Amino acid sequence: MIILGIDPGTAETGYGLISCQNSRSKIVDHGLITTQSNREDAHRLLVMEKETRKIIRQYHPDILAIESIFFFQNRRSALAVSQMKGIVLLAAEKHKLPIYEFSPLEIKLAVSGWGRASKEEMRLAVQKLLSLKDGTYSNHATDALGAAACFLIKNKFIESPNWKS
Repeated sequence: MIILGIDPGTAETGYGLISCQNSRSKIVDHGLITTQSNREDAHRLLVMEKETRKIIRQYHPDILAIESIFFFQNRRSALAVSQMKGIVLLAAEKHKLPIYEFSPLEIKLAVSGWGRASKEEMRLAVQKLLSLKDGTYSNHATDALGAAACFLIKNKFIESPNWKS
């Protein structure tokens, strides 16, 4: 099974793919979908749709796990991110992917053991959980991998990490 995790954003949307078989997970790919801030909204949405569908066609994920839009400093950024998220959901629906949404708090709690984990704590938690040798990937890709890992943990495909050891 392959889980596609998405951390929606406007200039940068993180994505991460995790393969899970027999309770073993590994990263398939991760990265960013970027749009140019100087382009009109319609063009940026088109780029998001094309890139999301390209990832889906390339990796054939079984599930989409996406971070829900929870809190924003201003209405304008919430609207723009909501539009990008809508495009991702549409692409997933066109490919008949089951969609699971998780709040940032749910993802942080499942992956790091603490619902208020910082970006650095999440990076380290994802690195440990997925047995990565280094953490040289963006915060958005980390958040996307966290969303995918959250699905696997909540649905008991992999065990929740024991962060006390």
